[in-house]
Amino acid sequence: MVDVSKKLDIIVVGGSLAGLMTSIPLKRLGHRVTIFERSPTPLLHDQGAGVVAGGETQAFFHKHDLSRRPMAVTSQTRFYLDHAGKVIDREDHQQRMTSWDLLYYLGRANFDSVESEYVNNVPKQDGQASYEYGRSVTGVRDAGDRVEVTYEMIREGEGKQTSTATADLLIAADGPSSHTRNMLLGEKAAERKYAGYVAFRGTVPEAEVSNAAAAVFVERFTFFHADGTQILSYTIPGKAGSLDKGKRLVNWVWYWNVDESSEEYKELFTDTEGGQHRFTLPTGGKMQPQVWDRQKARGDEGLPPQFAEIVNKTKSPFVQAITDVQPPEKGTKVGRLLNGKALLVGDALAGFRPHTAASTSQAAYHALMLEKVFKEEIDWEEYEKHVLEFAWGWQRRGVNLGNRSQFGHHPLAD
Repeated sequence: MVDVSKKLDIIVVGGSLAGLMTSIPLKRLGHRVTIFERSPTPLLHDQGAGVVAGGETQAFFHKHDLSRRPMAVTSQTRFYLDHAGKVIDREDHQQRMTSWDLLYYLGRANFDSVESEYVNNVPKQDGQASYEYGRSVTGVRDAGDRVEVTYEMIREGEGKQTSTATADLLIAADGPSSHTRNMLLGEKAAERKYAGYVAFRGTVPEAEVSNAAAAVFVERFTFFHADGTQILSYTIPGKAGSLDKGKRLVNWVWYWNVDESSEEYKELFTDTEGGQHRFTLPTGGKMQPQVWDRQKARGDEGLPPQFAEIVNKTKSPFVQAITDVQPPEKGTKVGRLLNGKALLVGDALAGFRPHTAASTSQAAYHALMLEKVFKEEIDWEEYEKHVLEFAWGWQRRGVNLGNRSQFGHHPLAD
């Protein structure tokens, strides 16, 4: 078992939000933190996605973002529309909305002082932090007092070769398809399973939406339900994380049922160059034109006019398969794997359906709880109890919400 009272060498596998949020408090506590990110480029590609900034996410950045940069748009009200676009229900409930790219650059600014157009006041480097991109982890093993990590060097311009590194602690933060989780728990322990539907996603500049659409989308969290489909929208920061009115983005998510064995599913995840993708067809104009034309036609027929408008005005749509990754059983020592030298965080521990808006919150929660362990405010057993309760609660809630939305009958469906 690692001694958290000592200064440790820590390797974090995965350099997206969970990896960054986990790493920032640990390096500020004096530990030597190295992130291994498999992407072959220095900065991760913009996911083009909105994020609901839940309480845990807000608490993390309030405590650990030394740039003090505002990060979210406040949604004042929830609207529910009928097929004609009329508001049929509303809830006066404030929520905070942000974007994946803004959170990523805030994380990089606070972890290894990366400068960008997103953050003007980049904190000075405090602690020992290294972000090693182009490092694809292929093996982990218990090496006595240390953990040994084997990885492939796949950086652009760098000859491919295999190398190893050792650390006192390994943190797996490599997402819902985590290879590291499989190495630690076994291939079948946390299988990623398709839930039977996909999410089309996209954004439209706030300045490009009509007055009718702006009235229901701008600073609103707006939904439309019909049997077998759901679409929602909210306002997020714009280019370089701008929060200025007129410069923000209207972000939308449209859930659509697709059989995994169908030709449509295969076509959805085949890009314009013929490449096949497993769970996400990325942004950047990768969707085949006939696929997008078909979905826009479905929107014209089946969506409220305001939603049909923003779908049609979207220039770079992408699509994600909705999946489940069940958490390990309660009582599993998820903070003390590999004889106490490895742990799982974020989506590598449990993958939620996006209806919960809790994926980023889980990553923030793990980071805050892990910080308490390293400050010796709680022990590992208490940490594991809380993170698994959080994971199981939200995972089950996501399944219930998604199944009702896509395969049941929502009370506000037409």
